[in-house]
Amino acid sequence: MTSQFTGILLYDGDCPFCSAASTAMRQLEGVGVVPWDDPAAQDFLEAQFGEDPFALFFVDIDAETVWAGRAAASELCERAGMPVLVQDIVGENYERVADAIQSVTGTDREIDPYHDAYPLADDAAALFDELAANSSRTHVPTDSD
Repeated sequence: MTSQFTGILLYDGDCPFCSAASTAMRQLEGVGVVPWDDPAAQDFLEAQFGEDPFALFFVDIDAETVWAGRAAASELCERAGMPVLVQDIVGENYERVADAIQSVTGTDREIDPYHDAYPLADDAAALFDELAANSSRTHVPTDSD
């Protein structure tokens, strides 16, 4: 099966910041979103990291890369065409924003310290189509599409 998505955002569906990030991806045609607690997301993370870390993740099958945490937030900002200043602010303040949201929402789950770009593991790549099949479309076509 070939997916309509080349990128997948794994996000905490209960987190307002993460949900906003998923909404911001609406302008990116090839990006889908999957909640972190979806079984396909859990299987993917286990295959990629040997565990299911709790953080924001962005997977790009063409780039064969998984961005995590602040690196994922920065990559998403860049792809969404946000100014470099915004990218830097989001990246540098990822943990602070996550902590503030945790405090406000009363979530007791700690963000795991994954904040880099990682090569896509072969076992995780093999699960990409299943992950994509569980993705929601984010792109909203415009008249120019």
